[in-house]
This record gives sequence, C-alpha cells and structure tokens, in this order.
Amino acid sequence: MAIAGRPVAVRLRARVPALTTRVVARLLSDLPVYAELPHEEIAGDIADIVQHNLRLFADVLEHRRAATDGELAQQRDSAAQRAEEGVPLDAILTAYQVGVAMCWEETAQDAGPGDLPAVLEIMDRILVLQQQLTSAVSGAYLEARQILDSQEHGGRHALMAALLTGEDLDGFTRRTGLRPAARYLTMALALAPHPDETGAGLPRGPGAGAGAGVAARRKIRRIRTALDRFAGTPALTALDASGGTVLLPVAEPPPWEGPGGLCGLIAEATRAAGVPVTAAAETASPDGVPAAVARNAEIVDLVARTGRAPGLYRLADVLLEYQLSRPSEALRGLAGLLSPLDAKPELLHTLETYLGHGLDRRAAAAALHVHPNTVDYRIRRIDRLTGLSPARPADLQHLSAALVARRSV
Repeated sequence: MAIAGRPVAVRLRARVPALTTRVVARLLSDLPVYAELPHEEIAGDIADIVQHNLRLFADVLEHRRAATDGELAQQRDSAAQRAEEGVPLDAILTAYQVGVAMCWEETAQDAGPGDLPAVLEIMDRILVLQQQLTSAVSGAYLEARQILDSQEHGGRHALMAALLTGEDLDGFTRRTGLRPAARYLTMALALAPHPDETGAGLPRGPGAGAGAGVAARRKIRRIRTALDRFAGTPALTALDASGGTVLLPVAEPPPWEGPGGLCGLIAEATRAAGVPVTAAAETASPDGVPAAVARNAEIVDLVARTGRAPGLYRLADVLLEYQLSRPSEALRGLAGLLSPLDAKPELLHTLETYLGHGLDRRAAAAALHVHPNTVDYRIRRIDRLTGLSPARPADLQHLSAALVARRSV
C-alpha cells in the first residue's frame, strides 16, 4: 500500500521517533492529567506505548489485517497501570484518539487524487484499529478499577465494622494495615421516601417495582456523593433507602453553621436527594464512635416521635426529650398525667398542636382546621380533665414533659 509512490508502512516506521515526540507533546498540552504524571513516566511508559501503537499501525497497513490479541497486550497492561494511578478513562481514550488522528495525518498528508483507493483503505484500517484499541483499553481499565474498588470498598467496610463494634483498633491496624482517622464525624440519617419510590412519580405498569428500586439507589448515591464531597474522601456509610449511619474522617470538629458547616451539608444532601433528611451528628474519637452512633440514632428517633421538622440536630436540641426518654418510674408518672385524655383523642391532638405552635391559638386553629374559639374551648376541657393548663407556667412544663413521656413509654 503506497501514497505518492512511497510505501506507507515504511514511511511511517521511519517517522516513528519524531511522531512519538509530537504525540507526547500534544498529550501534555491537551490533557492536564497527563501533564501531572512524573516526567520519567512520560519519557518511559507513555512514550513507549505511543511508539508501540505507531509501529502496530504500520504492521496493520503493511499486512492489510486487523491487530491480533497478542499485539494489544501492552495497551491492556498500560491501561491497567493508568487505572491504578487514578487517570480517568475518558482521558486515556482521548489520548488514543489524539494519537490515531495524528497518525492518520502523517500517513495521508502527501496523498493526491490518484491515491484515493489507498486513502480509503487506510481510513478503513485505522477505524478498525481504533475500535480494537478502545475495546482492549476500556476492558482492561474497567477490570483493574473493579478489583481496586472492591479492595477499597472491602477495606472501608472492615474499618467501619471495627469502629462500630468497638474492636481493638491497634490489633485491627496490625492485622489489616488500615489505620483509623484521629476523629470521626458520626451521623445518623433518616431519609424520607422519594415519590418515585412510592410510585407517586412513576407510571403504573409492570416496571413500577423496578423503577422504585432505581429511585432508591439513586437517592442513596446522591447522598453519598454529597458526603464524599464534604469530606474530600470516600465516606464510611451503611445506608439503605430509609437512612443509616455515616462516619466521616475529620481533622477537627466541623462548624455547625456557616461556610463548610454541617447544616449546609444536610441542606445540600436534601437538595441532591430530593427528599427531606433528618440527621444527628457528633464528633468522636475512634474509641468513642459506638457511643456517639447510638446517641445519634436515639436523637433521630426522638425527632421523629416528637414531630419535629427534618434537619440537623444535636443532643443540646433535644435535651428534655432525651432525658425523659430514659427508663424510670418518673417517666410513667409523667405520662399518666395525660391519661384522662385517653378517651378524648381530639383533645390530646389539640394540646400537641397548641404547644407545637408556641401557644398561638390562631396558628393552632389553622393547623387543626377549626375556629380559634374551638381551641380555647378544648384547652379549658383539658384543664378540667387533667387539672393542668398551658396558661399556667408551672403546668406548661408538666404538660410538655408529659407529652414527651407518653411517646417514650
């Protein structure tokens, strides 16, 4: 196969050293991730694989055939090495595309009208080779990444299990080589269902169940992405569609509010997942993780049982509820203060709503869909039945505590 009377393969082999230098320079200028690789790697492995590809193309043209599996082994090895280095797959495929394009320019630059049959055959050969390279490189890269991700995920899972169970961490490090961070932000998350999980946002039909599963996984993936971005490293998570536990390695306890604060993290997670998120957070040393995780779970449960809005909470936000949820005889006694209302659920609901709206009778009436005078009447009935009135400060404390106690017994 010749162009302008000269065999293409012979010309290409003669131009390999100079063309290699041009291709490598183009990769460094067009692909920042390659420019960040060590110089010796650029001059060694990267230049070698470029030369190998150029000579392979010359062989393909000379013998008018596709590349063999053995001739693609070096490309597969190179792709696996780039995967270990964290070079993105799209950058690697772009690099191959750049090399193939420059090779095409080199072989066809002197073509004239009489060389059209040769040019068309060269184009066909180069497209076949590019397809082979893409397949070999992608397959090797993804296989290497799967192994690496599996090992990394397995290590993170083992570390999280050791932290949650209170395992001897010195022994764990000696056994696995994994060292815990100095501190962890422990979080408990409660995730509301997405409309697509319940079917409200999905078309009815045979695929509705599968669609709900996809929606749940998408929600969890978006939550994890927000957590990873906040921490700057993959979070240790045990999450399902309803929520779960999160451990984020931190150098110092993050601020609660403001730039880089935890309230912003929960707001971002809520936005990304498209569902309300309730969370409790506490920073702890590795030895303190089990206790902190248990407290967080209790706080999230208390928030749900007391009807509070989704958002981020800490122990200080639910001190009364937390203390009153501890088992004791006093707890049952407090809950019993409202036993006269057991047969009057509308009165109990009115009391909860009235207290929840800060003793604002009009706001409570609007929430209950009744007239404000009805709220006043029901509050007077509660006073007659229990001997306690929200209008008296001492009674208000007992009524608030009694409501919390009823939810805890």
